[in-house]
Amino acid sequence: MSETDAAPARARAGSSRTRRVVPTRYLVLGLIFIITVVNYADRGSLSITGSSVQRDLGFSTVQLGYLFSAFSWAYVLGQLPGGVLLDRFGARRMYAASLALWTLVTLGVSLVGLVTTPVLVALTILFGLRFALGIFESPAFPANARVATMWFPTAERGRATAVFNSAQYFATALFAPIIGWITHEFGWRWVFVMLGVLGLLLAVLWLRWMDVPRRHRRVSPAELDTIIEGGGLVDLDHSAGEGGRGGDGAVVPSRAPLNRATVARIFATRPLWGVYLSQYAINALTYFFITWFPVYLLKGRGLSLLEVGFVAALPALCGFAGGLAGGFISDAMLRRGWSLTAARKVPSVFGMVLATTIGLCSLLDSTTLIVAVMTLAFFGKGVGSLGWAITTDIAPPEASSFVGSTMNAFGNVAGIVTPIVIGYTVQATGSFNVALWFVAAHGVLALVGLAVMGTIRRITFDAP
Repeated sequence: MSETDAAPARARAGSSRTRRVVPTRYLVLGLIFIITVVNYADRGSLSITGSSVQRDLGFSTVQLGYLFSAFSWAYVLGQLPGGVLLDRFGARRMYAASLALWTLVTLGVSLVGLVTTPVLVALTILFGLRFALGIFESPAFPANARVATMWFPTAERGRATAVFNSAQYFATALFAPIIGWITHEFGWRWVFVMLGVLGLLLAVLWLRWMDVPRRHRRVSPAELDTIIEGGGLVDLDHSAGEGGRGGDGAVVPSRAPLNRATVARIFATRPLWGVYLSQYAINALTYFFITWFPVYLLKGRGLSLLEVGFVAALPALCGFAGGLAGGFISDAMLRRGWSLTAARKVPSVFGMVLATTIGLCSLLDSTTLIVAVMTLAFFGKGVGSLGWAITTDIAPPEASSFVGSTMNAFGNVAGIVTPIVIGYTVQATGSFNVALWFVAAHGVLALVGLAVMGTIRRITFDAP
């Protein structure tokens, strides 16, 4: 679509709209933030309820570790198909289906063990449900990145991705106390009922309100121009055959299946391997906090279940603050003339250095000091979590969701490795000391990934 064609289209699209006090793109961001909060509450709910589930259903520590990892096995396997489907069908339809299906699975967890079953049968059923949760949640973060690429100019994209990425911390801060209280007062099953009801309500809201920028009834012509002129790829989700052009001049082809040549070029691109490596390392830190951290507080530090719910919220709150700070600092650096590479990497390096301090917890005896160091480390992890911003900066337009899904797949291998390694380590040593150094080492690995990444700029493939 040429600019000559685009102007009348914008005029028609905005003929019945007036300038809004709150730009629609910020409401879109708010919606995907709320959905992502529930997304992370669903995937992290087992970490708070895990001890109660383990006691009621008779699981061992190693079996619990495998249950923690079940989500990530499927989440990794679902990334590439999810990315291809997103590129083919767009974010609105895929996100709605994903949200509805993962919500039904979450509701299903509440039914496990209601009828007395052998331990291995209950373990298999629960593993299967957590596996299905991973499959159905797999398009969510690539869809978030796709929405940010469509709806936000380049200079705002760091903040946008920081906001939806920080939902993982806010989910823990908000839901850890709630889940701990519900588990303590009513039992762990009601946690999954509550999360299921929330998910179904959000699925209905998404389908009724969400649309692409050109067709959204609330977007004004001025806002559409701001997005396009700033580099937003507003035509990314247009129907097959229409294509379009973003504000940075990148042609957005119609959605079509990826061919082998494009996939081969993606996997031959060095900056993407740097992104994959750093995202794996960052996610290893994430998965420690959303799987074993509550168990560490409960069994390693002797806190009660109610105390765990509230104490686990402290690092999460600081991670949330750090996640927002990283994105806002990065965009502020861009506005002040720093290069895109420096604006993305400087906060990332600073954050990952702070994240490595988690290893010091193995040398401390005071629970208060340990929680303080964990809080500092998680704040740093939040500041350094700019992988999604970098991905939206460099992904080729014709395969944006595939690249996002590939990055998410590599990153979430950590969700398989980390819970299992920590489970075996804790069972073998009787403490979390070695496990904490294992987690801390991933901060260094993230720095290696940033070095491998090189210069950050959008990847383009010349026509063969």
